Amino acid sequence: MSENQHREAIVRVGQSIYARGLTFGSSGNISVRLDDGWLMTPTNASLGNLDPARITKLDDQGNVISGDAPTKETFLHIAMYEERPDTGAVVHLHSTHSVAVSCLADIDPANVLPPITAYYVMRIGSLPLVPYYPPGDLDLAKAVREMASKHHAVLLANHGPVVAGGSLEAAVYATEELEETAKLFLMLKDQKTRFLTPEQVTVLQEKFQS
Repeated sequence: MSENQHREAIVRVGQSIYARGLTFGSSGNISVRLDDGWLMTPTNASLGNLDPARITKLDDQGNVISGDAPTKETFLHIAMYEERPDTGAVVHLHSTHSVAVSCLADIDPANVLPPITAYYVMRIGSLPLVPYYPPGDLDLAKAVREMASKHHAVLLANHGPVVAGGSLEAAVYATEELEETAKLFLMLKDQKTRFLTPEQVTVLQEKFQS
């Protein structure tokens, strides 16, 4: 895809995410890897109303080349790209159910959500919780970087998910799967639930995550 096609794809995805209530106001940000750097949604921009010409372009050192000032969470995206060379895009949202789960006191920080569905295992696998840091804190980038080499998706405590994918489509699908699984988890939290067994999870991992 050309750079302009990537810009248009970011706009389409942003509009879709916003229209379906997965983000709101100016929250959330999207990035895509280019041959010579990255495209990132600007700071204080609504994903529902992006201008492709104003999307930020950064070089491979993180310097702004064109467009508006980038999201203040640029460092989260770059941490994912640098630790996962096969990453083609990163999506970070403040989606309601995922954020709600990130605020619970009794979740497992090593793997926040249980294996409720096969598609969650296939698209997310395991989901560690990154300890809380204020937005923009560089220690947050360090914490994400420490987990990124082993996990393409992480959940920021009291904040929201950061999900990397081989393409923008893959990153979005995984983010949506995470949000729906978080919703299911909250719905089932006080119910006796049949999760996938470790054996079933292993089969899925061997087949779809090799």
